[in-house]
Amino acid sequence: MKFLDEAKVYIRSGDGGNGCVAFRREKFIEFGGPSGGNGGRGGDVIVEVVDGLNTLIDYRYQQHFKAQKGTNGMGKDRHGANGKSIVLKVPVGTQIFDEDRETLIHDFTELGEKFVLALGGNGGFGNAHFKSSTNRAPRNANPGQEGEERWIWLRLKLIADAGLVGLPNAGKSTLLSVVSAAKPKIADYPFTTLHPQLGVVNAQGREFVLADIPGLIEGAHEGAGLGDRFLGHVERCRVLLHLIDATCEHAGKAYKTVRTELEAYEGHLADKIEIVALNKIDAVAHDELKKQKERLKRAAKKTPLLLSAATREGVQEALNALVEVIGEAPVSLKAKSGQAPWAPVTPPQG
Repeated sequence: MKFLDEAKVYIRSGDGGNGCVAFRREKFIEFGGPSGGNGGRGGDVIVEVVDGLNTLIDYRYQQHFKAQKGTNGMGKDRHGANGKSIVLKVPVGTQIFDEDRETLIHDFTELGEKFVLALGGNGGFGNAHFKSSTNRAPRNANPGQEGEERWIWLRLKLIADAGLVGLPNAGKSTLLSVVSAAKPKIADYPFTTLHPQLGVVNAQGREFVLADIPGLIEGAHEGAGLGDRFLGHVERCRVLLHLIDATCEHAGKAYKTVRTELEAYEGHLADKIEIVALNKIDAVAHDELKKQKERLKRAAKKTPLLLSAATREGVQEALNALVEVIGEAPVSLKAKSGQAPWAPVTPPQG
């Protein structure tokens, strides 16, 4: 399945049905009179958060959604049926913007949440509605109200507890594959990751969601490389794990490059709690590692963690640091029950 985090959609709620003008002229009915029914109400456009979705790919192939029109009223006091509402299903973390792409209409953060995006038009009154002691034979009826129509933008921001940021080829995908069951593409060239990846990590009996964001380069906020369009997926993260490649020319400059792009982004990413880690320590000599660590420490103004995703050295310490910051991540069922991990039963000897 392709990843799509933004889609433009046209929606229209249903028009209301027209009221009816009718009179009864039947045998054995002593007093006939007006009998026109009311029109039915038009259907609404509803957006609902459902489980099992993590992309907006469905809205690439269908961009127009129209609710059903209400049925017109009929004679013999028969009211028209209401039109059926249409439901747009979206993943958790979806935001709805107006056509200007700046006005936020609604932000979906909980599973099962519903929001009525466009109300259907009310049905018109039939002439039976207007009869009174002074108006015994009304010959007027109301037309149904028109439904609402508009263009909207759907924008998905993945909900994760922690986010991985860094330059291309810093080892973010490798780390995600090591600490979770996620299977991101891994190769020895930049921009291997083209779309955000999610993985569920279990550390210290706690589970949290880790997001791998495609690498940033200098000028990303101006559109260089893949740009900064994917940074929206770490806006909701509580903590950022900033990975620096120990094999790069200057760890301090690499750190400042990414920090500049984070500060240029409008989502206040630069204000988030940041854990700095020097990755690929197994690929450099001891003296070079010491230099890179000092450079990174001066640039970040904090002592970086040392780890190697390939050999798993220092990975657990990094996860522990993330858990301490996240804090509120739900405890896994295994930790709650206090059961020992499963192991095969050893048959009795002799």
